Amino acid sequence: MGNERDTKKIIDQLKEGFQKGRKGILGIIFGRSGKVFLAVLIQIGLLLLGFQFLHDKIFAAYGATMGLGFVLAIYIVCSEGNPDFKLVWIIPILVVPVFGALFYLFINFQWETRSLNQRVLEENASTSSVLQRDPVVFEELEKESPQMANLVSYICRISQTAVHQHTSTRYFPCGEDLLDTLLEKLRGAKKFIFLEYFIVSPGYVWDSILEILIDKAKEGVEIRFLYDGMCDIFEFPKNYPKELEKLGIQCKVFLPIRPALSTVQNNRDHRKILVIDGETAFTGGINLADEYMNRKERFGYWKDAAIMLEGDAVRSFTVLFLRMWAVVNQNDDARQYRKYLTTAHKRENDGFVIPYSDNPLDTERVAELTYMDILNTAKRYVHIMTPYLVLDHEMIVALTYAAKRGIDVKIIMPHIPDKTYAFLLARTYYNELLDAGVKIYEFLPGFVHSKIYVSDDEKAVVGSINMDYRSLYLSFECAALMYQCSSIMDIEADYQETLKKCAAVTKDTYNNEKAIEKFAGKILRFLAPLM
Repeated sequence: MGNERDTKKIIDQLKEGFQKGRKGILGIIFGRSGKVFLAVLIQIGLLLLGFQFLHDKIFAAYGATMGLGFVLAIYIVCSEGNPDFKLVWIIPILVVPVFGALFYLFINFQWETRSLNQRVLEENASTSSVLQRDPVVFEELEKESPQMANLVSYICRISQTAVHQHTSTRYFPCGEDLLDTLLEKLRGAKKFIFLEYFIVSPGYVWDSILEILIDKAKEGVEIRFLYDGMCDIFEFPKNYPKELEKLGIQCKVFLPIRPALSTVQNNRDHRKILVIDGETAFTGGINLADEYMNRKERFGYWKDAAIMLEGDAVRSFTVLFLRMWAVVNQNDDARQYRKYLTTAHKRENDGFVIPYSDNPLDTERVAELTYMDILNTAKRYVHIMTPYLVLDHEMIVALTYAAKRGIDVKIIMPHIPDKTYAFLLARTYYNELLDAGVKIYEFLPGFVHSKIYVSDDEKAVVGSINMDYRSLYLSFECAALMYQCSSIMDIEADYQETLKKCAAVTKDTYNNEKAIEKFAGKILRFLAPLM
């Protein structure tokens, strides 16, 4: 009882320090958030003044930038990459050459982005051998499905992970179902706990987890906690990692937000990974905050999803976490990986599990290509849940082609959005998809945050990957691809239950919107690749 009271007292002190740093609108204006925002605005202002100076005062420079804009336009057209990104750059470069050309150079030639990508690629390469890939497992997959084996071969080669058998999978259709199991597994930790999350917010959920982490640290369990730098702005005080370090919890922040105009700050760690003792791993859409577990209502009922893995596939998630930790820490020796890759208790053979990640800074689009492969190889149906629908041309083609060839393609979206602009943007795609035979539904009780694909009762993806540019091109992501696992039927059953709480979208849904909303949606769609 004494230890429990001490732990609660420590948490209360942390919360008190947190609240002192949060003093309503004045706290935002005069706190770190306001200072960062003001510094970035000043830099943008200086940049614009420089452009204006060149435009108005130096005719020769203006002519030079026009020439530069023309050269850049040719370069962009001929370079590798998504046509949507090319178009959104070419127009401002040709229409406003001084601003467009110089801003393109400023955005696309930043050393921080290249440096981060180099660290990620080097860490992946240097640790490619720590996962012992079983050739027998891949051969069995090849016998079952050569097509699936081809997809898995690509995923494992790029993500430097492996295909696993002897892994049990358990699907959680909502946050409140997950919480008790997650806390129970944390209480049972004996060796280590690794956490990597995009959003962590003080409240019942995080306090409950933190209480266990503090107690486990006292017992000698190694705790590593990695959260995205956006939490520094909106959730935690700047000294939060140091406070946790005092409690025996190793804590790092991925790309802390700095008062600098840098594109690398647009590449966030959107992954959700929890690994316990190398035996259990969780991933999905659920962050560590009360709304995700419906302990707090923000946008009606919060519909989310997660998957728990136990067995061999946990090894890949352990490596994914340790790689990102090493990228942030920059002094971890790759040889330390192996001591965390202990042999998990063998589970009954229940299909194939392929954990994977996606690096937005390389040229490979693992997340999007995996989704597209499922659409292109489906035989009967592909059922999708996503909070956002911001599609590039290739994904539109994949979705519409699947529907046109007779595949039952359904997409469940929120009816109550968390971001109005994202909702207006998503609806600009509705008519195009509906015309091709894609069926779209909106979840009437509230907000859908699940990121799932399920197909033909044999394939499924559960992870952090939304159907938008941010997830598919800009953020670090992760997921678990499952093939012939029993939990796939649970995912499809949840999908059918969720459909009962949805309304079918018709062309009138978009056509009946106000003209100003349609116009705003179209402007946002043009800018979507840069958002």
